[in-house]
Amino acid sequence: MSQRTLVLLKPDAVRRGLVGEIVGRIERKADWRISALELRHLDRAILEQHYAEHVGRPFYEPLVEFMLSGPVVALVVDGERVIEGVRRLAGPTDPIAAAPGSIRGDFGVIVRENLIHASDSAESAERELKLFFPGLV
Repeated sequence: MSQRTLVLLKPDAVRRGLVGEIVGRIERKADWRISALELRHLDRAILEQHYAEHVGRPFYEPLVEFMLSGPVVALVVDGERVIEGVRRLAGPTDPIAAAPGSIRGDFGVIVRENLIHASDSAESAERELKLFFPGLV
């Protein structure tokens, strides 16, 4: 089933020069296509909407501050089972638990700065795409 998902390469990925490596891994998947890509500095308002379900949790404010710390690369990726696939490619949030070959398994250092965000469901993808790429939805 063809899908569309949001991927964010977080400030640590940009800062560490991993954008090309991560984008390359996405591009090498046979049936996936990047239909939008943009380097941008996010503001607090968009982050508050994006992370609304985490308000009140201990990691919320440090996460927002981290996401404000530098530019991100926002991508729209289309393809067969791309939502599940990109999440598998990213690996678990904890880099120690992430398998070698996954983005976090190969490049992750700490849980909070985990290189990549990928929508976790079709519903989340739809909501997040409207937020980050309203002209494409």
